Amino acid sequence: MRIGRVLAAALAVPLAGLLPVGAAQADPDPNLTISQVVLGRTSVAVSGLNTYPINVTVKGGYNSSEPGDAGLVLNVVLERTGGTGPRDSIVSADLKRTGGTVQNGTWTGRLNVASTANGTFKVTGVMTGPYGAPDPGTPVDPTPYSGQTITVKGTNLPKITASVNPRVVPWDKPYSITWAVTNTATGKPYGSRIPIGLGVDTPCAEGGSPMYKTGTNGLITKSYTAYDGGAMNCAHVYADPYYVAGQWLFVAHPAIVSAVPSKTSAPVGTVVPVNGSVYRVGSCSVQLQRLYGASQWRTVSSAAVRQSGRFTVNAQPSYKGLIPYRAYFPTCHNIVAGVSKTFYIRGT
Repeated sequence: MRIGRVLAAALAVPLAGLLPVGAAQADPDPNLTISQVVLGRTSVAVSGLNTYPINVTVKGGYNSSEPGDAGLVLNVVLERTGGTGPRDSIVSADLKRTGGTVQNGTWTGRLNVASTANGTFKVTGVMTGPYGAPDPGTPVDPTPYSGQTITVKGTNLPKITASVNPRVVPWDKPYSITWAVTNTATGKPYGSRIPIGLGVDTPCAEGGSPMYKTGTNGLITKSYTAYDGGAMNCAHVYADPYYVAGQWLFVAHPAIVSAVPSKTSAPVGTVVPVNGSVYRVGSCSVQLQRLYGASQWRTVSSAAVRQSGRFTVNAQPSYKGLIPYRAYFPTCHNIVAGVSKTFYIRGT
């Protein structure tokens, strides 16, 4: 089912950039060689939603005589080596060639350092840009380069939270999400209208979310049309070309469970298969429960829900008489717990 695959992608999306960890990438571009990367500063302090731009200079070459490569841009990648913060890596804006030739030139531009990059980062590579390109296509890996480090003192870091209405969204029904941008140091909004990208599905993993603005209270409410359970929602506050803060979620949907025994009566001790389904769900588990006493349901069998949404669990009447059963689906991913109608098997 689609929900399992997309959920895995959502859990893998890092604050490193627009691409999910583990996304298919090509090897480093064999035409690119790097001889030097210089950062204009080795320490910065940045607060809140601001970014601190520092100069970046790259010397290197690109072994190509194609006319289209005359405008080649580069991006420098830095990865965390110390400290704590919500970002694992940062990347420069597109660096343009300002001297020499494509084969032996100098590229310059800015690294926009966000407060969420609190800690120490090291230059680990350079890649051909623009960042996130080609679209569609597979971006190249950075060409490794061990370079300078920069220490970032980030304060008043932004955080994005979300409130979904209704909390559990009926299948194929519209819903709304109120996104809130707050200062983690104060727990309050920043008091200004904040540009924010709000996306659904593909833009959440690959970038390109439509842009909006919050109110001065840091809030924005957006209505969404009905999507299936595998559609990811996201909100991003950007710094060129990555994002300062982000939030991803799947709205909660109810489990719709059905179950029917293959027999309605069987001798005591006989295994009775019970077939059922969970609406639009796969790769989760389901439990067969039997009623003990007046109100206590206990699990007597369990099974995996197949990719088709179907499952089979086994009942086994333990005494003579009418025995109540139900199929119980525990909360899995963004599908909340649910039960089937009670059904009965008579032990004979």
